[in-house]
Amino acid sequence: MTKTIGYRDWRWQALWWHHFFLLWSIIHGQTRYSIPEELKQGSVVGNLAKDLGLGLSEIFDRKLRVASEAGKQYFTVDAGKGELVVNDRIDREALCGQSASCVLTLQVVIDQPLQLYRVEVEIQDINDNSPKFPSQDIILEIAESTAAGARFPVETAKDLDVGVNSVRSYTISKDDYFSLKIKDVSGGRKVPELILSKSLDREKNARHQLQLTAIDGGNPVKSGTCVITINVLDINDHFPVFEKNIYKVSISENSVEGASIIKLIAKDIDEGPNGEVEYSFGTHTPDTVLSMFNIDSLTGEIRLAGQLDFETNENYEIDICAKDKGAPRMEGHCTVHIEVVDVNDNAPNIFLTSQPNSVPEDAPSGTVVALISARDLDSGDNGKVSLQLPKNSPFNLKPSFSDNYALVTGAALDRESFSEYKIDIIATDLGSPPLSSKKTVYVTITDVNDNPPVFSQPSYNVYLKENGVPGSILYSVSASDLDFGENAKISYSILDSKVQDVSVSSYVYINSDNGSIYSMHSFDYEKLKVFQIQVQAKDQGSPSLSSNTTVHVFILDQNDNAPSVIYPSSAVLGSLSHQRMPRSAKAGHLVTKVTAVDADSGHNAWISYKVTEATDVSLFTVNLYTGEVRTKRAVSEQDDSSQRLLIEIKDDGDPVQSSTVTVSIQLEDGLHEPILNLRQKVTEPSKKTGRITLYLILSLASVSVLSLVTFLILAVKCIRSSRSSGSCCMRQGDYDGYKNPNRNLQIQLNTDGPIKYVEVMGGDMLSQSQSFRSCMSPMSEYSDFTMIKPSSTTDFKEVMSVLDASLPDSTWTFESQQVSRKQWTKSS
Repeated sequence: MTKTIGYRDWRWQALWWHHFFLLWSIIHGQTRYSIPEELKQGSVVGNLAKDLGLGLSEIFDRKLRVASEAGKQYFTVDAGKGELVVNDRIDREALCGQSASCVLTLQVVIDQPLQLYRVEVEIQDINDNSPKFPSQDIILEIAESTAAGARFPVETAKDLDVGVNSVRSYTISKDDYFSLKIKDVSGGRKVPELILSKSLDREKNARHQLQLTAIDGGNPVKSGTCVITINVLDINDHFPVFEKNIYKVSISENSVEGASIIKLIAKDIDEGPNGEVEYSFGTHTPDTVLSMFNIDSLTGEIRLAGQLDFETNENYEIDICAKDKGAPRMEGHCTVHIEVVDVNDNAPNIFLTSQPNSVPEDAPSGTVVALISARDLDSGDNGKVSLQLPKNSPFNLKPSFSDNYALVTGAALDRESFSEYKIDIIATDLGSPPLSSKKTVYVTITDVNDNPPVFSQPSYNVYLKENGVPGSILYSVSASDLDFGENAKISYSILDSKVQDVSVSSYVYINSDNGSIYSMHSFDYEKLKVFQIQVQAKDQGSPSLSSNTTVHVFILDQNDNAPSVIYPSSAVLGSLSHQRMPRSAKAGHLVTKVTAVDADSGHNAWISYKVTEATDVSLFTVNLYTGEVRTKRAVSEQDDSSQRLLIEIKDDGDPVQSSTVTVSIQLEDGLHEPILNLRQKVTEPSKKTGRITLYLILSLASVSVLSLVTFLILAVKCIRSSRSSGSCCMRQGDYDGYKNPNRNLQIQLNTDGPIKYVEVMGGDMLSQSQSFRSCMSPMSEYSDFTMIKPSSTTDFKEVMSVLDASLPDSTWTFESQQVSRKQWTKSS
């Protein structure tokens, strides 16, 4: 196909419509155009977008750009039309010199996906240079005795153009003594030689002037001229003759200065000065030769005077002149062709055709990261280049064409392990020894949301005192995300769950930014002892990832409940308890029994009894731990028949909570069974105490027999073994009769004075258990024990057998905390 091209002026248009047209072809991914040199800026080379199969919109969207390996940007792309146009003056002679072929290689790069096209633009020569002789005047001295047919080479004309536009022929002005012959030499050059047609006669004509014209093959033809002046000399009838007309020699480009290249010999058969030969370079030897070589005028030896460079000049052609010392001086000529042998003196170069793109960490294998090319100025194997990447690199080099490569991913990437790769690409040629160079490429790995948030702990235990202030912080959970940016931003939320059939969101809320959990109201240990919060941490990635953790909230008891009197019941008898006893009662006579419970647990529920006011303080006493009211002495006739006691009931908390009960005692004569009548009266169920009394009776019947025997045995052993320490402790491994492979059961008896309590520890951390209280019939002189829903049947049997065997005549209160710490409060 033919492309329309703007030329420098109308004359070139008329000329090149005939001889040049633009061709493009895509061969193995390459597009080739052909244009003449010296086109105007803006001249169209070809429709690049169409030839590459791209739409005009893709030029912008895919960022089409052109890079030239020549360094200077001779071409650009018209983004509106997709045409490749001339951007700067193109002088073929400046670019390629006398080379027969002149091709500019362009690299066209487009993104999304990253692709590389190779475009070659052949620069065709136009006849824009005339032949030119090195000198406008050439002077030759020829002896008159020179025989007809002698040849005299003259300096050739230089034409910067190539091919048909270079020098094609020479002509000479008409002369009877001289004719012109064109001699073809290596490289296609034509050398003019003057041929002496007949013998000269100095006496007739001592000087001859000829005009030499050099003509090129262009259209229109261009030419150049010079004047040859021939001075006719007297006889020196032999000229020096070299052994060869052309000498060929090769020398390595790394030869040192002063190295001998060749020794020339020219012989002159004349005698004396006429046979003495001096050697020199030809008159019109170029400066590049004079600076690189020198010749010994006496010996004819040519030596190296500079530093050779194969990449600059591959060969030299030198005209050598040998002159004798006769009068006139005769000279002979030969040509020395010096070929420079390449050595591996250039390390390969690595070029980035496109800068590396950032790569997502989930990029599939084979994703193109960058386009790379390698060049070596040497030739042959010295110019062949191979590229290597470091071992274990997650990237590979994929060759494309002409030492061009694509850097692609070759393994899975993980930004959390390496967010940036420093890739050292090593280029090595095949020379001996091989040379190499290194180029470092930095590839950034972009984040993908592939890591869920991770909490600092798999679960959290929070211990919270009851009666806290609503809105106070309970705990702060924290999670981290290995990802980056939005993928690492975490928000916290509470998953919906039920606590006592109520949504957990009614109890707590969470700060979504920092994970702080706040209470929405005050907690009451007596109503709620433990609950769980499911917290979710979610990142902001797309799609988002999340993870969950469990926060176990344990409510800790505070002493916020005063002891509550169970007997005597104020609902039945009012605030005043009326009791009767015979005047015949002796010291230690059981009058009644005050029973109270505390809704708290632990030390906060340990109850003590004390008489604060009495009609006669010497007559009655109350047991500190059991609440039994007994006589301190026998009743006398002087004692009032109506006695009144105010009993204070206190717990062991901090601060102490207390309540009081008033007991009125009527002393009567002839009364024998007052306690039995009172017991029958009190056991009449009321709406408030009926259920508690039922539990007390059932538990008393089930454990009294077993506890009496077992606890007595335990008490005897503990007292014997702990007289020095004041306490008795039986652990699972110490007492063979109470082994439980699944528990760590500990029973602690305080034997310092009256036994106050027994503490039993065991069970799992999160077991839900009930609180237990001792409830007794008010007139009982025996030990009672009431148990409600023990958390473990095995634990209960073991503990009860120990307690009953130790202290059979005792009453026990059983409690369980959320951490499965079991305690019994002993009243003796």
